[in-house]
This record gives sequence, C-alpha cells and structure tokens, in this order.
Amino acid sequence: MIRTFIPVYEPSISEKEVEYVTSAVKSGWVSSTGEFVSKFEQEFAKFVGTRYAVSVANGTVALHLALLACGIGPGDEVIVPDLTFIATANAVAYCGAKPVFADVEYDTWCIDPADVERKVTKKTKAIIPVHLYGHPANMEAITEIANRYGLYVIEDCAEAHGAEYKGRKVGSTGHIGVFSFYGNKIITTGEGGMLTTNDERLYERAKFLKDHAMSKEKRYYHPEIGYNYRMTNLQAALGVAQLERIEELISKKLKVFEHYKNLLQDVEGIRLNPRSPWAKSVYWMVSIVLEEDFGISRDGLMAKLKDKGIDTRPFFYPLSSMPMYGGAAVNPVARVLSQNGLNLPSGPNLTEEEIYFIAETLKKILNHSI
Repeated sequence: MIRTFIPVYEPSISEKEVEYVTSAVKSGWVSSTGEFVSKFEQEFAKFVGTRYAVSVANGTVALHLALLACGIGPGDEVIVPDLTFIATANAVAYCGAKPVFADVEYDTWCIDPADVERKVTKKTKAIIPVHLYGHPANMEAITEIANRYGLYVIEDCAEAHGAEYKGRKVGSTGHIGVFSFYGNKIITTGEGGMLTTNDERLYERAKFLKDHAMSKEKRYYHPEIGYNYRMTNLQAALGVAQLERIEELISKKLKVFEHYKNLLQDVEGIRLNPRSPWAKSVYWMVSIVLEEDFGISRDGLMAKLKDKGIDTRPFFYPLSSMPMYGGAAVNPVARVLSQNGLNLPSGPNLTEEEIYFIAETLKKILNHSI
C-alpha cells in the first residue's frame, strides 16, 4: 500500500533499539556516564577503522570540537565546500576563524581539489571535505594538497556512514572524521555525533575539551575553557543498536537507489547521484539534478510532487550566498547544482511500490502528463 504522504526520510527503528534504550533507562545511567557510551565509541571506531572515537551531543559540535582540537582560532582560514549544510561553515566561525568557500565538482558534487589549491593562503590551517549526500570526496587529491601546505584535513562524514574512498571508510583518511547521528542520518541517536581519529593527541584533546576541560588530576578543576558536548547513555544505547544493524541499513539504502536508477536512468535531462569508479557511495539522499528546461522549475516540480503526497527537499544553498558569508553565490558549479537539484524520498523503509509511484509521478510531471 502506498502511503498518502511519503516523507523524504524516516529512521528504521527495530525492537533491538527499544531493548537497548529501555536497558539504559532501567540502569539509571541516563546522562553522559554509562556502559553504552564507551561501547558505542569503541564499536564505531572499529567500524570506521580508526584507533579512537569520541562521542558528542550532535554533528555540529563534533565539527566545532574537531576544529578546536586542531587549534583553529581567530585569524585562521578553513577551506570548505560551497555546497553543503550550513553547520560546516558555522563551526569554523564559532572558532573565530574564516570559512573560505571552494567550488564543487560537477562529477562528484564534492569539493573541487583544484579550487581548494587556488584558495590556499598563508592563513589557511585546514580543509573540510564533505562527503555530500553519501558520495566520498576525492581524498587522495585533498590529502596531497594538505600535506604540501601543512594543513589539517577534517572529513565531514555526516551524510556518509559506511561510504568508502578506494576501499577505506570515510572518517579514516583525514586527521579527524566527523559524523552526525541526527534522526535522518543512516544511523541515528536522535541527536548525536562522533569524532574518529588515529591521532592520540587529537583524541585526548577532543575528550578533554568536550567535558568542560576538566583536569584528570583534580576533579572540578578546569585549566581552560571547555564545553559540555557529551553524548548521553540513552543516545548511545540507540546508537549501539543502530550500529549493529548498519550493514543491513546500508544494504537497504543501496537497493533504494538501484530501484530509482532502474526507473529513472533513461529519462533525458535529469541526472541521478554521481558514482565515481573509486567510490562506494551510500546514497544518503537519492537526488536528481535537472539538466534541461522542462518548462517547469525545480521548485515547481517539488510543488507538484507535494500535491501528490511526495515530500522532497532542495539542494543546499551555496554557503557564500548566506548574508553572514557574503550574500552572493560566488562558485558557479555550486550555484547551478543548488538551483537545479532536489532530494527524493530516500529512507530505508521505502517499498518498491512507493519508489515506482514516485518515479512514475516524476516522469509524468516532466512530460506534462499531470
């Protein structure tokens, strides 16, 4: 049966999640201390392939904490893609640093290494590649630039749990990886985030700062300003259960994309998510970009889909177009993708019948049949 309203995303919650969260509640350890917190960190580090992981309250503070651990501060510049969620740039601004916006590649939708290099200055301290909509950025090229100029690489993996670059999971190739577990992510803790790293110094620094910068030697003594960025045991319990199911969830995501692809790949004038030969995408969002004039705008298409009970969402606005970051989109590829891209319903619970309905409705609207 096709639902009367098909949302863009909804989490997959099983009895396992209910069991683990109930266990955490019954234990009485409902705040930031409890067995699930450490277990989630250990198992997530193992999943990503790093030595360490640090759980935090959400993905935005994970970005902020990663930048702080790398020593980013006033006067510094950090290069970020122009096409991503606002948190990537805002976290840089929280540090008093300046986000510098690089264009994205049309073939990956991720940050363009060539434009990154053009925008490196003496003030640049880090690069934040974002694995947009589940497709990895070109980490080899980015790492080569970072090594040449002595820059940190902070991977924003918020949308890409389990994605791989040349056989390595995202979050394991940069100095720090950053993940979000918001309700619409591949695995969720409601709100929540994680840092991953192989660098012990960065790991210890992140752990220290996330807990009010409390001294290990003297309890309730704080030698510098810290932050309350801790994840709760309740969130971690949900996360542990979700992580135990992550291969199942990724498999479902891949099947959702393949169903869409089979139905839409022959539609001229639209482009589905890119898939580079060196990448394993997890297709967090199944997305299309309108490449031709169908006599209907992207926003007009979204409105007609909504009339049929199909929820969608537009691509992110270029960050350079935000009032606090300049107010005008300065990167041409980011601007074109932003104006013409939309995300289709992409949750793991979608049925083949629903995907068929969405695809056929989309084709009829583009053909002006409805």
